[in-house]
Amino acid sequence: MAPTKVLAGARVVLPTGTVDDGRVVVEGTRIAATAPGDAETLDASGHWLVPGFVDLHNHGGGGASFTSGTVDDVLEGVRTHRLHGTTTLVASTVTGDTDFLARRAGLLSELAEQGEIAGIHFEGPFISPCRKGAHSEELLRDPDPAEVRKLVDAARGHAKMVTLATELPGGIDSVRLLAEHGVIAAVGHTDATYEQTVQAVEAGATVATHLFNAMPPLGHRAPGPITALLEDERVTVELINDGTHLHPAALRLAFHHAGAARVAFITDAMDAAGFGDGRYMLGPLEVEVADGVARLVEGGSIAGSTLTLDRAFRRAVTVDGLPVEDVVAALSATPARLLGMDDRIGSLEPGKDADLVVLDANFALKGVMRRGEWVVDPRLGRSVP
Repeated sequence: MAPTKVLAGARVVLPTGTVDDGRVVVEGTRIAATAPGDAETLDASGHWLVPGFVDLHNHGGGGASFTSGTVDDVLEGVRTHRLHGTTTLVASTVTGDTDFLARRAGLLSELAEQGEIAGIHFEGPFISPCRKGAHSEELLRDPDPAEVRKLVDAARGHAKMVTLATELPGGIDSVRLLAEHGVIAAVGHTDATYEQTVQAVEAGATVATHLFNAMPPLGHRAPGPITALLEDERVTVELINDGTHLHPAALRLAFHHAGAARVAFITDAMDAAGFGDGRYMLGPLEVEVADGVARLVEGGSIAGSTLTLDRAFRRAVTVDGLPVEDVVAALSATPARLLGMDDRIGSLEPGKDADLVVLDANFALKGVMRRGEWVVDPRLGRSVP
């Protein structure tokens, strides 16, 4: 067994608040309450220690797609995001033929069984052509509960979330089906009214897929889905904090109404995250990434992001002015709870997985630990082979 590690002297963000000159004890793969006298100690003075980040909505990175890549490609994408602090990741697919997506679910399920990913999120094909974003309109279909069930079954217990335009025929019945099977029904890529969205939440929908994006804007006579999703305490709202998808005022509005306990920062990342500008494929659609912003070659619609969660953290604190404790909740505790994994991850507490991120005083990432092993060793200043 690896020697017990003690990270000492840092500002440690705990569920109860921030502790100055705090410490975290790591024994094997878990956080421990006490340390033996011969424990290996790392002086983390001048740094922050926060829980590993949890990404509910991620399509790839490092040049690799979770929808179309090989097993090795998927693992490269997962590793890319781990290097940026995401120690738990749900792999998201994009719209495709349901037979193809079912086969894809089989491959991704194997990686979930190995503990490499936390599960699968199907974004599409059950979404509105009016709000399709970077999804192929030819492959869209109404959310027939039988087809939704086919994807859930193909995931072999690892389907975590399905994004639906719940106003479409079969949408409400599909929400009920997902709720019965313990899968998150997420309202997104939707043209629903306020009333239709309320109906979806009453049926069991509990997540807003990238709130504000790919849905009607808030109106004072037609409040639309945004209002319904923000006002209901049963709903967790995803936010993409990359400076492109949301104005800072919109982000602060969501935090004001939902609070950190109902906000989950996500990346909605595609292949280019951690890789660079250039041409990529998102499902069957070609994407141009320029200056870190991904847009469809045809039509110019935003096509996911190139975001990593360490950048989302730093921006939330330094640009948006959010309290560090709220940002930690939105990046770790809230998504962990939503996934039903908060007994293992999401906070720095004894007995939980030793997943943590070391940030310097300016919130730049310096270290990443996953299950007690350094992914990025702050003593080396680089990733561990």
